[in-house]
Parts: sequence; structure tokens; C-alpha cells
Amino acid sequence: MNDVAGAHPHKRVVLYFQDEMRVGQKGRLCHRWWLKGERAPGRQDRRFSFTYLFGAARADGEAAFALVLPEVGTQAMQLFLDGFAKTLPADEHAVMVLDGAGWHGAKALAVPSNITLVPLPPYSPQLNPMERVWLYLRERYLSLRLLPGTEAILDACCAAWNALLTETGRLRSLCYQPWLQRIIE
Repeated sequence: MNDVAGAHPHKRVVLYFQDEMRVGQKGRLCHRWWLKGERAPGRQDRRFSFTYLFGAARADGEAAFALVLPEVGTQAMQLFLDGFAKTLPADEHAVMVLDGAGWHGAKALAVPSNITLVPLPPYSPQLNPMERVWLYLRERYLSLRLLPGTEAILDACCAAWNALLTETGRLRSLCYQPWLQRIIE
């Protein structure tokens, strides 16, 4: 953060975390509280149509951006970064922490000038607060549902993301972890 702040002295440096999750017909099981000795009701689709939800959230939970894209790869990441860069105010520079997926560091990726990408150490997904956001979205909005097709999957992703953003303080409670509070404050 200090290196980026030194390289961009006239801008406010903000910390974002980025990740993507696959959402589709072949959903994931989740935990549900239910009566002991009885099986909780739930559906799981056997079809394999899916899409990807790319998301980034500020470490303090004060801002977020997401795109639903049909695939992952360098082109999809480029679309996400370009869209994200347009949402940043002119006086901000974003430090975006992301995992080590191949498309995050591809040579063909043109990172916008108002973003600096910082990879997480290998095998450390627990350091990315976006993993908690995905878990919350899956358990509250995206699991145990039958989605008829790609359009329904897209609508479900958008509805889940928008519902998350309308819950006052939810993004902050998911992202602003104690170790981040010590760094930022």
C-alpha cells in the first residue's frame, strides 16, 4: 500500500478484494438448521449450465462492483477490470488483491492505470474476504434452487448481488475482518 501511495501521491489509495464464483444449475449444497432426525427439504439440479459472478469489494465494505459473465479467462477479466475502473472517482487509485488464477496475471491483460493488482500468497483463500461474500450469497440466495436456464441463472446472480448491497452493513460485516481493521486503521 505504501509503495502504491508513493507512486500515486495525488490520489487516495483504497484497498479492494476481487474474486469470482461459478453459479449454475448444478448447485452446491449448503448448511441448514432443521429438526433432528428429519431430512431438510432441498433440491439439487443435475444439469450443467452455469455462469460466473465476478466481484470486488472494498476492504471496509463501503463499496462493491460485480459483473455476471458467461466464462472466466483473460477476456472476461479484462471486461471486469475496465468496468470496475470506470466506477472509481478520478482522485482514487485502487489496490486490488486477488488470487493466483492464470487470467489474473496474464500477459494479454491490460490493467487500467487507476488499478494496481496484488496477488495473494499461494494457497491462502482465507485471506480474501470475497470468499465470505460468496459463501453468504450461496447460503442465502443461490443454493437449493432449480434454475431453468442461463437467463434464470443470470437473474438469480443479479438478484442475489443486489439483495446483498441493499442489506445495510452486511458487506462491511463480511469484508471488514479483524486483521484488515488493524491494517486500515
